[in-house]
Amino acid sequence: MRKFGFKTFVLTVIALALPLLVSAQATRTWVSGVGDDVNPCSRTAPCKTFAGAISKTATNGEINCLDPAGYGAVTVTKSITIDCEDTQGSILSAGTNGVIVNITSVTDTKKAFKLRGVTINGAGTGINGIRILSANSVNIEDGVIDGVTQHGISIETTSGTPKIVVDRMSIRSNTGNGINAFITGGTVNLAITDSKLSTNATGLSLSSNTKAVIKTSTIANNTTGVVAFQSDLNVSNCVISGNTTGVSSLTGGTIRLFENIITSNGTGLSSGGGAILSSNNNQVDGNTTNGTVTGFLTNT
Repeated sequence: MRKFGFKTFVLTVIALALPLLVSAQATRTWVSGVGDDVNPCSRTAPCKTFAGAISKTATNGEINCLDPAGYGAVTVTKSITIDCEDTQGSILSAGTNGVIVNITSVTDTKKAFKLRGVTINGAGTGINGIRILSANSVNIEDGVIDGVTQHGISIETTSGTPKIVVDRMSIRSNTGNGINAFITGGTVNLAITDSKLSTNATGLSLSSNTKAVIKTSTIANNTTGVVAFQSDLNVSNCVISGNTTGVSSLTGGTIRLFENIITSNGTGLSSGGGAILSSNNNQVDGNTTNGTVTGFLTNT
C-alpha cells in the first residue's frame, strides 16, 4: 500500500513538472530556413522565425541565425539580442512593420534591444523597417533597411530618456525618411555612425525632444539630407551630396557642423527659422545654391 502511494506521488510530481520543462525558456536560441517553430529552438532543432524563437528565449537572451534565410517580422516586448552577423539573416516585411520594439514590463529593468546583421526588405509595401515605441536602449548594427513605405527607422517614444545607436547601417530607397524621430514625451539621445542614408524623402529627420549626433556617414540622393525641427543635431565628418536640400534647420532647431563635405546639392544649407552653426572647417561648395550658416562655433 505504501509502495503504491509512493509511486502515485512520484508520477504526480513528474506530471506537474513536465509542463514547466516544456515551457522553459533558453538563454540562447537558433533559427534556420529549414527549421520549424514547433521545435525548442535549440541548435540541433532550430525554429523557423524570429517570432517563434522569441517566445522560447529568456529575457536578456539571444537569438542567432544558422543560415541565410528570411525569418519574418517580429514584435519585441522584452530585452533581447537578435544577432545574424555573417549569416545574412533577413526579414521580408511586405505589408507590415519589420520589427516593432515595445518593451514596457516593469520587471524588465534593462529594456534593451540589440539587432545585428539583419536585412529588412519592405518589398515596396512594408510599413516601417524598425518601429521603436518603448525601450531604454536600442542598438541597430550592420544591416540594411530597404523599400518601406514609411520610415526606415521610426522612433516614436512617449516617455523616458531612450538611448538609440545606429551603426554601420544602409537605409535606402524608402518612401518616407531614412531615420525619423517623432517624440511626444521624454528625450531621445540618438547616435548614428558609419552609415549610409540614401534615396529617402529625408535622410535624417528630427522633431522635438531629440538630441542627435551623426558622424562619418554618407547622406546622399534624398529630397532633404538632414533636417532638425525643435531639436539638436551635431553633424561631423559626413558627406552630404546629391540631395535637393543638404542641411535644413527649421523653427527651434540647432544644427552644428564639423568637418563635413556638403556638395552637389540643389541647396547646400537652408535655415528656415533654426540655427546652422559651423566650426569653420566645413567644405560647402559645388551646390546650385550653397547657402550660408547663421553663426560660427567657438573653438576652445
